[in-house]
Amino acid sequence: MNEMIKKQLNHRTIREFKDKEIPRDVFDTLLKVAQRTATSTGMQQSSIIRVTDQGLKEAIAEVCNQDYVARAPELLIFIVDIHRNYQIALEQGVEPKTAGDMDRFFQGFTDAVLAAQNLLNAAEAMDLGAVYLGSILNDYWRISELLELPKYTFPVLGMALGYPNQDPQLKPRMDMRLRVFENKYRKLDNYMAEIEDYDKEMQTYYDLRQDNKPSDKFSSQVIDQFNSVNEKRRNVFKAIKDQGFNVD
Repeated sequence: MNEMIKKQLNHRTIREFKDKEIPRDVFDTLLKVAQRTATSTGMQQSSIIRVTDQGLKEAIAEVCNQDYVARAPELLIFIVDIHRNYQIALEQGVEPKTAGDMDRFFQGFTDAVLAAQNLLNAAEAMDLGAVYLGSILNDYWRISELLELPKYTFPVLGMALGYPNQDPQLKPRMDMRLRVFENKYRKLDNYMAEIEDYDKEMQTYYDLRQDNKPSDKFSSQVIDQFNSVNEKRRNVFKAIKDQGFNVD
């Protein structure tokens, strides 16, 4: 089997890293991979902020409520970036009226996510480990303030990466027959029956964040997640609007 495929099938989230810097040439290769990622209409409407200031790392870790973020050798924040192309148009004497359109926002959002996944694949191919940080969105406004994000930009997700200093279990996933359909969406009569084996499998999984305790059933996690509400995250449309995008 292709070595890259083996890496992808063995993907694990890494939250603790060795006290070892990523060599410059390795990091530059990661950026080149992000650069070559597919981009909507060729407009390259995403950017990456590399966080090297320790004080800034700690402030972002506070937003994430995850101490390990501040210890990561590398911390990257992927953002929607329509600002750059907006300025390019302005410098040519054209003021775009569509810079804040939601279609354009989602183009930039998708660009950022694709770049992040491509970069992670490359990192794992070079024996690095990483963790995605959706938790930067716990406070959109604070992250925007910390990173001095201008109008027509928005944070999408973060990534902490480095050389792994832990070896977590491979986290179980539900069977793809529940996630892949042919020609149309397939609704099931009894989802709890369909995931019964997966629920049992999840209860044998040990997440290193849970003090070596077995995980809850997936069905229980679903309820917990629906009941876990972050009021700031619920105001995402207001946060997007505050960055200049039209959500009406």
